[in-house]
Amino acid sequence: MKLYRSLVAAALLTASAVLPGALARAAEIAKDTLVIVSEMGPNGLDTMVPTANDHSRMVVWQAYDRLVSHGEKTLADGTVSYDAKIMTPELAESWEASEDGKTYIFHLHKDATFHDGTPVTAKDVKWSFDRAIAAGGFPAVQMAAGSLVKPEQFSVVDDHTFKATFDQFNKLTMPDLVVPVPVIINSELAKKHATAQDPWAFDWVSRNDCGGGAYKVESWTPGQQTVFTRFDAWKSGPLPKLKRVVYRQIASAGTRRALLEKGDVDMSVGLPPKDYAELAEQGKVTIIGVPVQNDLVFVDMNVKIAPFDNPKVREAISYAIPYKEIVSSALYNRAKPMFDGDPAKPYPDATWPVPIKHGQDLAKAKQLLTEAGFPNGFKTTLSIDLSESTVREPTAILIQEALKSIGVELTIEKVPGSNWFAQMASKTMPMVIAEFYGWLDYPDYFFFWTFHGGNNSVFNTANYVNPSLDKVIDEARFTRDPEIYKTSLNKMVDIVMTDLPRIPLYTRFADYAMQKNVKGFEYWFHTHPDFRKLYKE
Repeated sequence: MKLYRSLVAAALLTASAVLPGALARAAEIAKDTLVIVSEMGPNGLDTMVPTANDHSRMVVWQAYDRLVSHGEKTLADGTVSYDAKIMTPELAESWEASEDGKTYIFHLHKDATFHDGTPVTAKDVKWSFDRAIAAGGFPAVQMAAGSLVKPEQFSVVDDHTFKATFDQFNKLTMPDLVVPVPVIINSELAKKHATAQDPWAFDWVSRNDCGGGAYKVESWTPGQQTVFTRFDAWKSGPLPKLKRVVYRQIASAGTRRALLEKGDVDMSVGLPPKDYAELAEQGKVTIIGVPVQNDLVFVDMNVKIAPFDNPKVREAISYAIPYKEIVSSALYNRAKPMFDGDPAKPYPDATWPVPIKHGQDLAKAKQLLTEAGFPNGFKTTLSIDLSESTVREPTAILIQEALKSIGVELTIEKVPGSNWFAQMASKTMPMVIAEFYGWLDYPDYFFFWTFHGGNNSVFNTANYVNPSLDKVIDEARFTRDPEIYKTSLNKMVDIVMTDLPRIPLYTRFADYAMQKNVKGFEYWFHTHPDFRKLYKE
């Protein structure tokens, strides 16, 4: 389907550039339209290409179906959240698994169609899964988390029955089918645009809607806005109440906040923590802040680069970090602290992330540094992602000032967001402030992605490889025995918190600001708004 800009979307964009109030009036008239503003937006419409950013996954979530989904639950503060423990139908109306967990059979909705009207079949599912593996890189590793690793595993029983087989049981298989990677693509449409150099049509799909999800991508203007319209023939869930969602990119946080406060837009995402803290105090708009599941913002020290190959140096740095100041000054307390644990108690059973068992103690840090052979300190660099500079830069400055007091001189290296993943993959940065949050809310998933030597993935910026840890991670991933699982997780946590290649800082909040008449918000692991549940009163 060729993308086009509708007259309504063009009018909204033009009006907002000239007279922001016009956007508010348009939104008031169209109660079935939601206008969202964000600093960032998609750099493509396909999550499989190596350059795809996180907002590409936001697009995929709305525009493509997955075989299954999750139920929902209510958090302690009343926020509605998805429930990772409950599997629900999406494109597959039912499924069954063999007793040994090695065979899954999915029965698809017989009346489901793609956005162009083409019927969805099991052939599309197999082709889509094969494509995700062929993409390599991030998509292939994500599929591997659920043991979805080779095309031979996937077969078509008939037009509406898909089968997947496995060498061994993996508890992450079903949850892994919910994430924005094993999405179902219109294979016949995509193949029309494949070439000898691009047999999976990655280039074309990255610029065009090829899905069958609840929303169609009506238009995409890179760097400006993406317009979604409801797919009225969607059969994989209740028809959404919103008919149109306009997702606009505005670089200035001040402008995004002002548009929200004036009532010119319905929702603002990606504001600095300071703005969310102030808006929450004012109470004029609805603020929702959810600690991101399975999330950790941390300082990684590259264990293959001196002096961080010395465990005492890593421990010394952990005692020098100004934890409280980071959470209060850089995060405005929009985060869950991951420090000041109880040294007298063991880490919580089968839990991750866990707080480090101390706070800042500069005397202890200096003592450890001296014991490590660096009484006068040393010089190194601390790298941050410039696209996250609102929070990461003040954090880096606080760390720089604290470490200077024990003789460690840090040069802050600001890496452009466009180069950040390449820099992470190079594993050449001595120290970094980084983050990983697991789409699957399982500790072994976090460890698989960030510590497993078989991947040594881009997220392992500590360059930490430990065969003993790998063995325990695999044990946790594949066991069906709850006691073995619990013991394995405890071993995993003990290993990394003893070797300390990574210093926990905090779990950040996923923050959202919206007008009081916006209802139906549901938190999801990818942290993007789910248009399917939202509506306006």
